[in-house]
Amino acid sequence: MEGASEELLLGLRLAIVTDHTCEKKMKRKRREAFDLLDLNEDCEGKIFSLLQLREQMLKLDQKRKGVVEDGKGLQLIHLLLMSATSIDECNIDSAVENLSELYQTVLLNGDSVQRVAAYFADGLVARLLTRKSPFYDMIMKKPTPEEEFLAFTELYRVSPYFQFAHFTANQAIIEAFEEEEENNNRALHVIDFDISYGFQWPSLIQSLSEKATSSNRISFRITGFGRSLEELQETETRLMSFAKGFRNLVFEFQGLLRGSKLLNLKKKKNETVAVNLVFHLNTLNNFLKISDTLKSIHSLNPPIVILVEPEGSRSPRSFLSRFMESLHYFAAMFDSLDDCLPLDSAERLSIEKNHLGKEIKSVLNYDKDDENCPRYERMETWKARMEGHGFAGLKVSSKSMIQAKLLLKIKSHYCPIQVDGENGGFRVFERDECRAISLAWQDRISNHRGWVTSLCDSLPGLAQPPRQYGYSFLAIPRSWT
Repeated sequence: MEGASEELLLGLRLAIVTDHTCEKKMKRKRREAFDLLDLNEDCEGKIFSLLQLREQMLKLDQKRKGVVEDGKGLQLIHLLLMSATSIDECNIDSAVENLSELYQTVLLNGDSVQRVAAYFADGLVARLLTRKSPFYDMIMKKPTPEEEFLAFTELYRVSPYFQFAHFTANQAIIEAFEEEEENNNRALHVIDFDISYGFQWPSLIQSLSEKATSSNRISFRITGFGRSLEELQETETRLMSFAKGFRNLVFEFQGLLRGSKLLNLKKKKNETVAVNLVFHLNTLNNFLKISDTLKSIHSLNPPIVILVEPEGSRSPRSFLSRFMESLHYFAAMFDSLDDCLPLDSAERLSIEKNHLGKEIKSVLNYDKDDENCPRYERMETWKARMEGHGFAGLKVSSKSMIQAKLLLKIKSHYCPIQVDGENGGFRVFERDECRAISLAWQDRISNHRGWVTSLCDSLPGLAQPPRQYGYSFLAIPRSWT
């Protein structure tokens, strides 16, 4: 055992990122660039003890009651904030001390506060280490594709977050299709810039089928951009299999790798084209790429464009601002699961570990120049950006509002639906002079991340018509006071 400990400490000597004399400018450099020469055995021992406490936390009896006493939740958040500040200031001793105290209180199977604090603690510990460290790999270990898919599927099934955005967007697409029905040869073409698992489209397939007959079929095509050929093939198989059950539809799917030019798109005459930007623009690593994407979409002259984006201000240049906003967001996510699943649910543990927990640890360990770091903007910023590229505002239809409320009625298990500013559970209400539908979890929506759905339509009679857009917005804030 002693030999094993010495081996681990030797690994820590090569893994710990620390320099007690680093200046403020060092915070902006990649962690691999930190000076590793100013190490001492005392610091190594503290990190080793911290990792041991983490292991003890993971091995705690699953039957142990994990409910934070009154007032202890705020203490956990306070410890997280002090840990993040210490890491930002390169004060490793203080960070280790606070994180050690955290690991003695948090539990992955405790209440929502303990759970979210445990994953944030992991993310902060990983930030103390270089990415070449085996300890970093141990903490940041990603779920298998199967585990990740299952976790997302379970979250999609029990929570209204993604369904709220998808159903609202699909309702807008249906309405745009109906407006052009006399001239579109009953053909709809969706261009999805990030199709992922394709979960948005079965409900639209079903809705289109309800408008079609065996003698008057509707043609529905999807051009989907994906991260890999394997993902595209699996999504195509999934959607094609589902569409086979609707014989009054002609369904086609074309998969393209992300980054492929729009010139590769197959277009048919007079079809209604809907461009779907769901969680895509925030993944582009600079504003020029966002601008180029919007310009290319505008050149297609589509009658409708759907923008779904996480709202926020997590600047990749500031670790503490990213930490604070992430803490608000994920605390609300974990808390809202209380309304969806019991604490001891295997599905909930899967969602937290393989989806939410993975996101927490990733977002805390992006570097400022990491092209994979998401760029979240305020709703007003997305609105201004759309307007700057030839898009104008459009009120959301009453059908979208009714559908959103119906979805919440179906998905709310324990808390009643709250409308127009009432506290408690999920609630839905209109914003921005009926140009937005907001879904919130408790509290107010201001200063927190959410999803934005921008719906676009063209103005007739203009040579270069501005696009009209409305948007639905999902925010899940959580106040700690």
